[in-house]
This record gives sequence, C-alpha cells and structure tokens, in this order.
Amino acid sequence: MSTRPRWLRYTLGALDFLVPVALYYALRAAGVSAYLSLLAGALASLVSAAVTLVRDRKLDEVAAFMTAVLVLSTLVALIAGSPRFLLAKDAWVTGAVGLWFIASCWAARPLAFHLARAVGEGRFGWPSDWDGLWEQAPRWRRMWRIASVAWGIGTLLDAVLRWVMAYSLPIDVVPALTQVLFILTGVVLFVVTNVYYVASGAMNPCSRLYDGVPDEVRSRTASSARRRTRQPSGSRSASS
Repeated sequence: MSTRPRWLRYTLGALDFLVPVALYYALRAAGVSAYLSLLAGALASLVSAAVTLVRDRKLDEVAAFMTAVLVLSTLVALIAGSPRFLLAKDAWVTGAVGLWFIASCWAARPLAFHLARAVGEGRFGWPSDWDGLWEQAPRWRRMWRIASVAWGIGTLLDAVLRWVMAYSLPIDVVPALTQVLFILTGVVLFVVTNVYYVASGAMNPCSRLYDGVPDEVRSRTASSARRRTRQPSGSRSASS
C-alpha cells in the first residue's frame, strides 16, 4: 500500500478529474476534433486509475471510490456516440453515484460513513472506533444515513445540471463548466454535511448522538478528543 500521506493521495486523486479537461483543451488548441479530444481525456482517466491500482495495490474507501468513478466514466465514454453524448456521460456517472449514495443507506454501512471514516476517524475532533459506535448508537447510524441521502440528492441535482449543459451549451464551453460544477457541488455538500455533523453533536462525546454507548467508552472518547485538541501542531504532524 502507498506510504504517501493521505492528504497527498486524495489531492492527486482529485487532480485525476481535472486532467481530462486540461487534455481536452490542449488537443482542441492543436486542431483535434471535439469527439477525439473528449475520448482522449476519458482514456487518460483510465490510465491514471490503472496506475493507481498497480502502485497502491490496496485502496482505502476514498481512493477506491475515486477510482471506481473514473473507471465508470471511462467505460461510458467508450460507448460510441456524438460529442454531446461524451459530454453527457458525466451526467450519467454522477447520477449513478447519487443513486449509489442513496441505495447505500440499506447496506451494512452507508457510503457517507465509509468516505468520512477514511479521513476523520480518530482525527479532527472525531471519535475513534466508528464501527463500535455504529453497533451501539442508533442516532449515530441515523446521522450517516441522512448524510448519505443528502449527498445522493446533491449529486443527482448535479447530474441534471450536467445533462442540461451538455445538450444546450456550446461544446467547447461544457468541459470547463462541468469542472466548476464538480468543485462547487463538492464544496457545498461538504460544508452542509459538516455543519449537520456538528449540530448533531458528533464532536461532543456527551451529546445525545452517543446514546446507547457505555459511559466508560464515552469517557475514553472524551479524554482522547481533549488530548488531540491540546496536542501541539508540530507533534501532531510528527506523529502522522
């Protein structure tokens, strides 16, 4: 598994979504047709996903999610069609991701839980042992299901906007605008759900969110959270 810091792996993963756009405009500037430029960008995403799989061998939840989206996007792009269809593929993929978020509420753990745990478990004021909390705290389970529904609805709305842009705007404008929409949707959903987590009491081990969790576990969680909060930034960096 890769020894690079998580923040670096996730940043590089996010950049994989920007590479096809940069390649598209570079090829268009060189006189390549819109269809071939879009197809080249999709194939570049597939190569990037393959390199990640070979290099890291084992992916955590966030990296696996990003890789799955890139592969799905590439497979859709390989279906023969017009440039408009290739532009609309992002709408299909984003819509599938939205349905994935919602459907995961009936799985053992919702998708929002898996993605947040890879980054937050035991960090940034979050408690540790999320699986234990899942078994013991009904409100904890409900919070993650609601968050998954929120992400699902947000990404479905994003998909609708992508579809409209793909078939109504000039072709060369759409790739850049869809990336702006990608960033905007992610930021809005991240802020909204994190405000919801704080309001639900996720950062407070004594909140009702943790009803059902034994008192001794709450005490250990509260002590751990206080130590992480007081830990100097230099030693925290060294420990990570």
